Amino acid sequence: MSEKTVHYPWFKKEDTDAFFALFQNNLANFVIIAVTMLGLGFPASIVFGKVIPGAAVAVIFGNLYYAYMANRLAKKENRTNVTALSYGISTPVMFVFLFGVLVPANALTGDPELAWRIALAAAFLSGVIEVLASFSGNWIQRNLPRAAMLGALAGVALAFIAGEMLFMTLEMPVVGLFVLAVILLGIVGKVALPFKIPASLFAIVIGTVLAFGLGYADVSAINEGLSNLGFYPILPSLAVFEGFQFLFGTMIALLAVILPITIYNAVETMNNVEAMSAEGDSYDVRECQAVDGVGTMLGAVFGGMFPTTVYIASVGSKWMGAGRGYSILNAGVFFIAAMFGIIAALSAIIPVAVVAPILVYVGISMVSSAFATNEKKYYIAVAIAMLPYFANYLMTRFNGNNPEMIANLSEGIVPLGQGAMFTAIIFGAITVFLIDHEFHKAAIFSFIAAFLSFIGLMHAPQLSFGAASEFAIGYVLIGVFFGAYWLKNVKVTAQEREKVKTNTAA
Repeated sequence: MSEKTVHYPWFKKEDTDAFFALFQNNLANFVIIAVTMLGLGFPASIVFGKVIPGAAVAVIFGNLYYAYMANRLAKKENRTNVTALSYGISTPVMFVFLFGVLVPANALTGDPELAWRIALAAAFLSGVIEVLASFSGNWIQRNLPRAAMLGALAGVALAFIAGEMLFMTLEMPVVGLFVLAVILLGIVGKVALPFKIPASLFAIVIGTVLAFGLGYADVSAINEGLSNLGFYPILPSLAVFEGFQFLFGTMIALLAVILPITIYNAVETMNNVEAMSAEGDSYDVRECQAVDGVGTMLGAVFGGMFPTTVYIASVGSKWMGAGRGYSILNAGVFFIAAMFGIIAALSAIIPVAVVAPILVYVGISMVSSAFATNEKKYYIAVAIAMLPYFANYLMTRFNGNNPEMIANLSEGIVPLGQGAMFTAIIFGAITVFLIDHEFHKAAIFSFIAAFLSFIGLMHAPQLSFGAASEFAIGYVLIGVFFGAYWLKNVKVTAQEREKVKTNTAA
């Protein structure tokens, strides 16, 4: 008798909570992009007419493709509990492109439109690099310990998502605490809310009403938001290709920024795909990295200048019981929202403290998953992999304006925070290999760390030979140390085999 084929639904009620979690995550990034670019002097015609619609194209493409991948996996494994990967603009990479690419380009050219074109070319190139990097994705996934990858991801989740969003939640104490309580009750406690309204929707609606009713939010924000409504057609342009002549000319130094941040982005996708694999949904990491690269390139052709990635929120969506519907809905809503200026309007009306508690849950679920999906003996590896992102958080939040404060705390904070993703994975991997007494692998990763430090991908502000030579020497030293233990084990094993062979002959 043939096995019955299950029906994988287009949409189910659990998709609603996941949709709001993913939508507000992307919405928050779009808001930051708009506010920052306007503040830097970029005209609204570029921000709302080009950048936002272009970024939306990338988000739409990726969400639809990952919904397709989820359907394919559901059919392959004949089950309905498959969750589509969450997708959107990478927040850390977004900041790098804003302040490491767009700002220097604008300062050098003095022309906001030309700076935008250069940033488009940089984003397109980043997409190309990530597609090329995808060919090694499966090999990297097989050879990097899960505890190292998930630990690094948990560090991002705890510092930049759960922690940062909890701070923002408490900026409006009454509103923030109530919304957080709703999220914990409805999603974590799985308790039905009035009229069976999804927890995220209930929290956003009630939270926004409370914010305006209690005076935390000004009514003028509504007028400001409505003024941004309009028609912004989503059209491709040749601007991205016009930017290449400047990117490979006067702005060639930007390549030193683009290469490492693209590698970071590819690793971020790999980590999030691995996190979903730990939860039971195994996707091809190479295909995911290629999709991210293509989505980035497509967005650049339409005016968006920010690389995209598989989101850390994927695990939170899995825990919510979502399927593919939340991705499809997210794509549809962003299409309408970008074209008619709704994103700008919502960003002005809904207080950040109202949506932040949803991300607190997403971040904490990722930290919990990092421990829950690893054996107890690897907990220490997960924990040590999280630490570099505490340094990275302090560095990115305070070092620019108050470098002396960070230096007074410790001179090790900034170098530990530079290249935190690589440092976190390597720290975690070395710890796993030491726990398993695979000293040769610990030595190999130590030498890799030495190389990455020497060229500036770790513990240094930029790429250059000898960028962090002291760290490189330190990693070589511990590599030799671990190698000595491996040789000792080889010698002992050989002696034991010889002893067994002698006893057998006797």
